[in-house]
Amino acid sequence: MRRILVVAAHPDDEILGCGGSIRAHCTAGHIVRTVIVAQGLTARGAVSEADLDAHRRAAREANARLGVDRVVFGDFPDNAMDTVALLDVAKFVEAQIHEFQPDTIYTHHPHDLNVDHRVVSQAVATACRAQPGIGVDTILFFEVASSTEWQLDPTGAAFVPNWFVEISPYLDDKMQALAEYAHEMRPWPHTRSYEAVKHLARWRGATVGVEAAEAFVLARRILRGKTP
Repeated sequence: MRRILVVAAHPDDEILGCGGSIRAHCTAGHIVRTVIVAQGLTARGAVSEADLDAHRRAAREANARLGVDRVVFGDFPDNAMDTVALLDVAKFVEAQIHEFQPDTIYTHHPHDLNVDHRVVSQAVATACRAQPGIGVDTILFFEVASSTEWQLDPTGAAFVPNWFVEISPYLDDKMQALAEYAHEMRPWPHTRSYEAVKHLARWRGATVGVEAAEAFVLARRILRGKTP
């Protein structure tokens, strides 16, 4: 049975980035676990423990709608993960990988505008460095509306997808899960609006000839004893 780990910086990143794919995995009988590394609220000013608990409840409800096995929360500072030693973040991610033993990991694109996204992506790369016995066969970078496309990157390290998952049957499920994060959504034409998320899914689908899709950058794929 396949085991899928989603490593996201903040609550809602996982649904924006790969909510339809999560639902597809769960429907196929795969075990999916979500790890949310940072707190997700504290950069906006003083928040109470009750606020953080409500945010985590929303994350659990959103993931439960898609069939996720479990949501694990880290406690790293929101929008300030560049102030934390990368080794500490990598060790946290590595512990989740060791405990869950996934074959596939979905995480952030390493050149997102949001600094937490970049740190989490680098932490996953560090935790999954190619040592003998590594069990992670596939690493996929997802895009997060209002971060990935906002990066102004003159070096050319843009999000250029080469892996697509059709989510035509699951787009409504993704949107229902995203509704649990209503406090994070914005009015159209903000890129983190419900309309923009749907438009992006339709556009990614149209580029590969299906009704709706999520797009990814394949970071690594190991074929073990299989025909290429």
